[in-house]
Amino acid sequence: MSTTSDTVLDRGAAVTRSMLGWGVVAGPFYLIFGLILAVTRPGFDLSRDALSILLLGDSGWLQALNLVLSGLMTIVAAIGLRRTPAWSRVAAVLVGIFGAALIASAFAAPDRPGGGTASVSGLLHLAFGAIGFLCLAAAAIIAARWFRSRGARGASLSIAAGIVIVVAFVAGGALSQTSWGVGLLWIAVIAGWVWLALSCVAAYRAVPHPLLSRR
Repeated sequence: MSTTSDTVLDRGAAVTRSMLGWGVVAGPFYLIFGLILAVTRPGFDLSRDALSILLLGDSGWLQALNLVLSGLMTIVAAIGLRRTPAWSRVAAVLVGIFGAALIASAFAAPDRPGGGTASVSGLLHLAFGAIGFLCLAAAAIIAARWFRSRGARGASLSIAAGIVIVVAFVAGGALSQTSWGVGLLWIAVIAGWVWLALSCVAAYRAVPHPLLSRR
């Protein structure tokens, strides 16, 4: 802690709150960046193509950058969750794995739709996506215990989010060649980012105020 003339600052709490803020930023950043790339990419159809297709082509590095930056922000948020009082260590690690999976997927381009035999890169991309979203879903379900200690409503919503992520991702992957499948994948992605943002907001409020005079 550091002392000024009339204020005592808890640096640990300040750092934790700052880390949690990145969990709120990560989702909107990923979605807005991805949507901008999607609407400016010739031939890209949001009703037919998943954002992962943006990794293909000469401008694929932009979506890779999107994944890496979003993944880094998620990992920082996971560390913030781990530092939050009573937050599940397992849930925080799972969120961190989700962030790492985002980064890893940036370096494994998906196969082109209808391209025939799956490539090693395409299989790796699918694996990283599956690992990431299943870990995020598991984190949501495990974190329900922490939310329950703060109110039953939060726990129910966290469990519901975990279930939605799993069902939508698995069903969307199975139907990925159809518009319905792409829509389900969008639901999984949005549900995951919304859960992370709301969890980080709740955790932010649970961390003691950095200024001791305001606790």
